[in-house]
Amino acid sequence: MKRTNCACWGAALPGLLIAADCPPAQAQAQDRGGAKDPAKDWTLQEALGDPEGLTVTGALRVRYEAIGDQFRPGYRASEDALMLNTSIAAQYDSGPVRLAAELMDARVYGAGADSSISNNEVNALAFVQAYVGFDLGDGLGAGSTTSLEAGRFTMDLGSRRLSARNAFRNTLNAFTGFRAEYGGKDGTEVTAFYTLPTVRLPDDMAGIVDNKVESDSQSFDLTFWGVFASHPLGGGTKVEAYLLGLDEKDRPDTATRNRHLRTPGARVVRKPRAGGFDFEVEGAYQFGSVRSGTSLDAARQDVSAYFLQGTVGYTFALPVKPRLSFEYSVASGDRKGGAYNRFDTLYGARRFEFGPTSLYGPLGRANIRSPGVRLEVAPGPRWDVMAMYRAAWLESRTDSFSSTGVRDASGAAGSFAGQQVEARARYWLVPKRLQLEAGGAVLFNGAFLDTAANANGRGDPVYGYMQMTTTF
Repeated sequence: MKRTNCACWGAALPGLLIAADCPPAQAQAQDRGGAKDPAKDWTLQEALGDPEGLTVTGALRVRYEAIGDQFRPGYRASEDALMLNTSIAAQYDSGPVRLAAELMDARVYGAGADSSISNNEVNALAFVQAYVGFDLGDGLGAGSTTSLEAGRFTMDLGSRRLSARNAFRNTLNAFTGFRAEYGGKDGTEVTAFYTLPTVRLPDDMAGIVDNKVESDSQSFDLTFWGVFASHPLGGGTKVEAYLLGLDEKDRPDTATRNRHLRTPGARVVRKPRAGGFDFEVEGAYQFGSVRSGTSLDAARQDVSAYFLQGTVGYTFALPVKPRLSFEYSVASGDRKGGAYNRFDTLYGARRFEFGPTSLYGPLGRANIRSPGVRLEVAPGPRWDVMAMYRAAWLESRTDSFSSTGVRDASGAAGSFAGQQVEARARYWLVPKRLQLEAGGAVLFNGAFLDTAANANGRGDPVYGYMQMTTTF
């Protein structure tokens, strides 16, 4: 397996370097005081003549990734894929009115019908944003700001654990509806929204493998709404509180579990600073109802689920800015009888906490107890490195473990899932224009992943990736 992965990396590296067009030499020339290279600083905005009121940006990311000893039941033991993500965004600001749009093209090459990819990786030629915004000024108080947006948009809320504009994943969560935002003179911020989440299409394997272009959809059969508020406490600390709602019912072409979820939560966080401690505590409770399956006669269950996240870190006052942090993550899993207990992370992201997703991604915010330690350093202005170790247990022995799909309904396989080690390095080949990133993870299987009823017994999953991102 190691020989296969090395061969894959060897094949990918020349292509990535060609895509970079040898920028390190150009960057070194400018650092030595050489002439400015017009090609290196070319942007869409400049190409259009930098029109007043109009902002246009673009980005291209090329990522090669490979996994060996696949942990998911029912998929091939190893696979690799080339993932491309291209986006063009434009905003016209005429004062109190803003018009914005973003077109994204997310494709995968090299995947077969037995691949683990889904519409989380493929969404060809999709408008992920298209909205009109209204800036209402200080109508709600001196020094305040208020804005309204209507249309399709992406949405980060707080820690991004329950609603996020995805960064590592090849596609984005998008929502169609309205959003109102308020900013007070004292730093208080409030967001209220009511949306129809976008259903990415195609969602069939043949269409996904072929990168089929198909318009995404939304309907009142799936709604996502809520209120989110934050307030500064001083000293780099702020408190957040929120209530999020998700309502789902069967669509004409899709049977669902008819989720009706309410998720209240709160978070207190202090930002990292050199020579000081930082911390974060977040918790959310989830209640409502869900069907036990997708059939029309499936029993309806009450929901009672939760997640907790705690982090404490220290940033040393040294040139390389080392930050050492300890984390503990808990998310409930379903138990036999009674209410449904598995936490639903809604539209949240997990790469920043649980490691790479995409072809990998065994860990997530469901049925898990996981302590970990993380080290981050920035040896220079152009590059940074991160490494993390975490151990993982099932919160419920009888539910499937986190995002693996591995389950032992009897509970006889125990609760220890394993240990994960991950690392990532990023380097700006051209500052703020071209970045190279490489990383990987290994999941050392515990007794559960080796002996559960549907465990594939292939050994410890190994994953690696390399990507190049350019903005223009």
